[in-house]
Amino acid sequence: QYKKLRNLVKDARHDCIVFANEFHQHSYLPREKGESMEKWQTRSIYNAAVWYYNHCLGQMPVVMVTEDEDAIRQYGNETEGVFVISFKNYLDNFWPDLKAAHELFDSILQARRERESESQENNGKEYPEHLPVEILEAGIKSGRYIQGTLNVNKHRAQLEAFVRLQGFGSKETELQSDILIYGARARNRAIHGDVVAVELLPLHEWKGRTVALCENEAEDKAPADTTGDPMPTGKVVGIMQKNWRDYVVTFPSKEESQSQGRNAQKILVTPWDYRIPKIRISTQQAEALQDYRVVVRIDSWESTSVYPNGHFVRVLGRIGDLEGEIAAILVENSICVAPFSEIQMSEMPVSSSKNPWKVNPEEEKTRLDLRDTHLIFSIDPKGCEDVDDALSVRTLPNGNLELGVHIADVTHFVAANSYTDVEARARATTYYLADRRYDMLPSVLSADICSLLSGVDRYAVSVLWELEKESYEMLRVCYNKTIIRSAYKLVYEAAQGLLDGDTSGVGDILELKDLDERTRQKKLAELVWAVSKLTDIARHVRAKRDSCGALELEGVEIRVQLDDQRNIHDLIPKQPLEVHETVAECMILANHWVAKKISENFPHQALLRQHPPPRQEFFTELRECASAKGFSIDTRSNKALAESLDKANDPLDPVVNKLLRSMATHAMSNALYFSTGSCPEEEFHHYGLALEKYTHFTSPIRRYADIVVHRLLMAATLNETKGDVKDNVFSNKDLQELCRHINNRNRAAQRAQKQSTELFQCMYFKDKTPETDERCIADGVIYSIRTNGVLVFVPRYGIKGAAYMKNKEGLILSSQDGRSCEWKPGSLHRFQNKITSTTTAGESVTLSLFDHITVKILVQTSRCHADTIKLEIIRNAPYQTSDTEVSQKNLHIVKSDLVKEVSQSAEAAQHAQEKAKVEAVAEDYQEYCQTKGASLYQLLEEIRDLALLDVSADIRT
Repeated sequence: QYKKLRNLVKDARHDCIVFANEFHQHSYLPREKGESMEKWQTRSIYNAAVWYYNHCLGQMPVVMVTEDEDAIRQYGNETEGVFVISFKNYLDNFWPDLKAAHELFDSILQARRERESESQENNGKEYPEHLPVEILEAGIKSGRYIQGTLNVNKHRAQLEAFVRLQGFGSKETELQSDILIYGARARNRAIHGDVVAVELLPLHEWKGRTVALCENEAEDKAPADTTGDPMPTGKVVGIMQKNWRDYVVTFPSKEESQSQGRNAQKILVTPWDYRIPKIRISTQQAEALQDYRVVVRIDSWESTSVYPNGHFVRVLGRIGDLEGEIAAILVENSICVAPFSEIQMSEMPVSSSKNPWKVNPEEEKTRLDLRDTHLIFSIDPKGCEDVDDALSVRTLPNGNLELGVHIADVTHFVAANSYTDVEARARATTYYLADRRYDMLPSVLSADICSLLSGVDRYAVSVLWELEKESYEMLRVCYNKTIIRSAYKLVYEAAQGLLDGDTSGVGDILELKDLDERTRQKKLAELVWAVSKLTDIARHVRAKRDSCGALELEGVEIRVQLDDQRNIHDLIPKQPLEVHETVAECMILANHWVAKKISENFPHQALLRQHPPPRQEFFTELRECASAKGFSIDTRSNKALAESLDKANDPLDPVVNKLLRSMATHAMSNALYFSTGSCPEEEFHHYGLALEKYTHFTSPIRRYADIVVHRLLMAATLNETKGDVKDNVFSNKDLQELCRHINNRNRAAQRAQKQSTELFQCMYFKDKTPETDERCIADGVIYSIRTNGVLVFVPRYGIKGAAYMKNKEGLILSSQDGRSCEWKPGSLHRFQNKITSTTTAGESVTLSLFDHITVKILVQTSRCHADTIKLEIIRNAPYQTSDTEVSQKNLHIVKSDLVKEVSQSAEAAQHAQEKAKVEAVAEDYQEYCQTKGASLYQLLEEIRDLALLDVSADIRT
């Protein structure tokens, strides 16, 4: 609670001030002999309130809110202008119409009363008491206890949790793996995400992690044959830091409510997140709310209680409704997307079609003008609005080359600590969901004034390198505030066409239309030279990184197609074009050189991005899978890994290399932002990109980290006339705290994007009839073997899921000669690279790693949790459609189609129910200054190129 209050107070948007009354001469009161701490604190706070009232010359009344009835009686009428009242009194008198706050207060009050009466009744201990903090801290220092973050296995949430190791104080540990916490009692009331202190159990009590597929059910015991080798196992002895948040829950159905027992007001609600235990809340609205998703908070978890106690906060929406489910995803990831306020919008420059934004003549004098000297162009996906980067290359008078990367100068329009800046810092990133995005900055900046569109003047921050004309060796680099005018807004396909000498796409380049033939040919020749030269330079730079061990990892590769109304029309697997690599390489180069510059000038307070080497044990599955195909994967360094992944290529099945790269991605640590003053220089390294120093500079429209880096670069390179820019540079401590916040928000953005994509997949397949709909049958590739089934990748939809070979009745899957599968009595035998089912009649089927099988895609529905995709093996043979044309046509029915179809049906259903509400929702989007129906490109690019996370790879058991 203290941490939550501290964060609320620190959030600049809430206009809170902390006054240290105990350290102020005029408000300090010494504690009297025999006076309790609570009475002294209350007396001190009242004294501070009186001093502040007098300090303001009595011009403004001061309200002190307390639940201490004695204090209210004693001080209530003592000083005119200082009101001492209870919280209920405060709400009734000052906020009588704030219904939600009154309901929340009643809910908290009721929960507290229930808790007090329960603790009087209940003397039996369900859990051991937690040790005092001072004992825990001493134990962590001495090495007796180990500190780490609790991660609950969502596939076996009742039984399995792991503690990821953190620091160990002064004592070294020999532990190389996570610590298993087995069972609810050993977890001792810790909740997923809490920082806990763990005591290791004796060696003979160690257990293995589950290797069987599970369906999130509350099994009390894992069958003995489903666990792996014993691993360090422990129990939670104390909680160092509670990381409780708002939880989305579902009330029990009518039947479940009746079975819960005598006290109808005490209700056990089930959280949407499998990893969170059921929460007991007190409410009289249980029946009315049983069809809704609801937000609750946990108040406490006593050692005498099986479940934590909490209180009701607010209603989100009906179960199964698209808007309600999206709201649940936002709450679960602590994403708050309130509208940009009037005061934030008042800071924005004015730009409209009638009155477009223009360059300021005074600003023009202070910037390097590249409008007439440089051929600048951008290369982006189709339909991209927020163009935050552009490129240039030219021959200098001395014969050398000049390469330029030009990034939108967002910080010119977003002043440090302005209202817009504070909001952008809180959001930290633009959030991309499957059917919408929530912008970090108002769209007047992101889609207009800071978007480097062709034919218009824009402010930029440019990095310019002079290169030797033959070897492309970098001779010098400079960083400038510039004015640019992009000549072309190219799409990837057109740029690739120019590179390949294919002129058929030239007609799509708008800037070349309406020109006479001679001018057109001249300009086209200049553009072709520039794109070809850029690609040549990028190949050289990439080869240099490759020689140091840069990794090419398989991530989500998707291209977005938008229709005329700017809705997502289609998402198709992005064809790997060389021009993608060209642009990416130029951005990586700029990020790298900016990182070098800011870390030189600010060695203890620069924001960089590190990617730690992965732990070797995470590569075990990758090595085993590769050996099944006869490949050897060397994971000792990034260079060795990159080279062995390049060699692990099956010419007959390209999916094998994709899956191996996906597994390598899955084994990676996350790339993280950090302050250079927080760790030694040898830890700055970026493993995936094989660079000593790296940062994010190239996307300030959608990432707050880039805004911080822009300010650092300006402070490092420019002598600003207006104010000292170094005043805007964070201290190491503040910057490290900001980095933690941004890292946290980035993870939330990735989870939300992934969960929203899964939501659309499920809603799409839910309405299909698997038996008759051709879209529900697909080819699958086995990429992992478990004791009771296999994990399967479906390339057509980019889906990964579990396929069981043993059902709940104990029957096994049997199939002969590629015919349809049937359930029969028998047994399963798991080997390292294959699994064999043998029926009692002696029929045998073996499935091996990387086998192609035919699967049926089903949806496993859940009232309390998110629906999930379930795969069913229907034939032990690759999928073959009778109609090749239909197959080709449907080959690219991927996430976009799901988004489009689900959005349309959801809107139609809602329209039929309540037309007015749909209109209100549309107005909401206008008011929130957010974009609905935008591209996922930016997030997907970031995951692939920089975060090194495979967002689809979530099944770890």
